Amino acid sequence: MMPPGMEKVGFGPDASIPGYVAGPKGGPALIVIQEWWGVTDEIVGLATRFASEGAFRVLVPDLYKGKLGADKEEAHHLMGALDFPGAVKEICHAAAHLKAEGAAKVGIVGFCMGGALTLGGAAASPDIACAAPFYGCNFGLFEPAQLKDKPICGHFGEEDAMAGFSDPETARKLEAVLKEAGNTQATVTVHPTVGHAFMNKSPAPFASFEDRKAQMGMPPYNEKVAEAAWDTTMKFFAQHLK
Repeated sequence: MMPPGMEKVGFGPDASIPGYVAGPKGGPALIVIQEWWGVTDEIVGLATRFASEGAFRVLVPDLYKGKLGADKEEAHHLMGALDFPGAVKEICHAAAHLKAEGAAKVGIVGFCMGGALTLGGAAASPDIACAAPFYGCNFGLFEPAQLKDKPICGHFGEEDAMAGFSDPETARKLEAVLKEAGNTQATVTVHPTVGHAFMNKSPAPFASFEDRKAQMGMPPYNEKVAEAAWDTTMKFFAQHLK
């Protein structure tokens, strides 16, 4: 099913990698990377918001090739089966595609699993100018020196309990290693009162935020914190892509 407000696109050497695009072709561009659930309504909503509010050309690679995690067990299976180095290569192809369309600069933003891939993609692709990872980091996907000259705007939640991936300790470690590598344009914010997936307005695929907290331990949506992170990210991309 086609995500509302987006068009299907194929990219890569033989145009076989699936994705979705929105926004003015040839303009400043953003790659938006999915959570472990897949290309959900939440990701589509964020992507189209970047396109409409920021006038960005947005590309969402479909890393699961149409599959979605209907529950946490299926999402865990899909993420576990994902070829992460292969996904990083697909992100590099996405950046090259946007450049070929006419984008002068390309940025990347991702959430959860996509946050980790955001850092990996920014490190691997010379076409990606800056990155905004949200609550996700895999230090095995990049060397800090690869990101030395790329502005980074990271967002994590104080109540995030995913140790070694997106908890506050990981967030602080990320900022520290980037700065130790000589990156003077790296900022990682740990937002108070929120946890993992704090940008998600909907608890889906859970029935309610109470159900999500019971199963995943995540606090409910906090509009004030989410909008503050959004505003910071929009200013970051406006500064570095326009």
